[in-house]
Amino acid sequence: MSKAVEALSARIQARFSDDVAVHVAFDEVTVEVPAAQLLPVAQALRDEEAFSFEELIDICGVDLLTYGETEWDTVSASCTGFSRGVDRPHKVKHLPHEELRFAVIYHLLSVTNNQRVRLKVMLDEANLVVDSVVGLWASADWYEREAFDLFGVMFKGHPDLRRLLTDYGFIGHPFRKDFPLQGNVEMRYDAEKRRVVYEPVSIELRTLVPRVIREQYPVKSVTEGEG
Repeated sequence: MSKAVEALSARIQARFSDDVAVHVAFDEVTVEVPAAQLLPVAQALRDEEAFSFEELIDICGVDLLTYGETEWDTVSASCTGFSRGVDRPHKVKHLPHEELRFAVIYHLLSVTNNQRVRLKVMLDEANLVVDSVVGLWASADWYEREAFDLFGVMFKGHPDLRRLLTDYGFIGHPFRKDFPLQGNVEMRYDAEKRRVVYEPVSIELRTLVPRVIREQYPVKSVTEGEG
């Protein structure tokens, strides 16, 4: 851990005491904040001279529903090809925060102090609501709309919270881990009705196994055989 990161971690912990939990990993500071304390903590990190995190770089959602479950062999995979299995899932870890399925992550930058910090707010699926930070950082506008669209997170106080990447009639939130890979509906243009129509999905759900080019079928390079 660098001295600058260690000092920042200590300052944040001293300033907010028991209101936050500070973690340092890979020389980066993550501050876990209760949803009710997000706005006061965020405003202090932006306005107080000791922090001066004047820029919001990104906001993203996280769904921990299948955390630690994978279709890939992460332990005994060889170098001869992909390790994806057809049988799923394979349990490799335990799900943390079992009662708090979702997280909203805020990446902040201090140009003044040349430092970065990550805020993490854990949310319950039954109460997927957190305060909007658009009033603190205007750049949060579309980031919050994106998290609402893809994960279903509601940002209280957002000036125009509506879908950003999917269609207005889209069903569900596509970045949730329980959202079907083939979607809930499919769309096509109906020549008779002269408009786009939605229909039940006709694709069968299956585990995809990637195509692998193995050594017994070598691929010649572009320059091979020239001259």
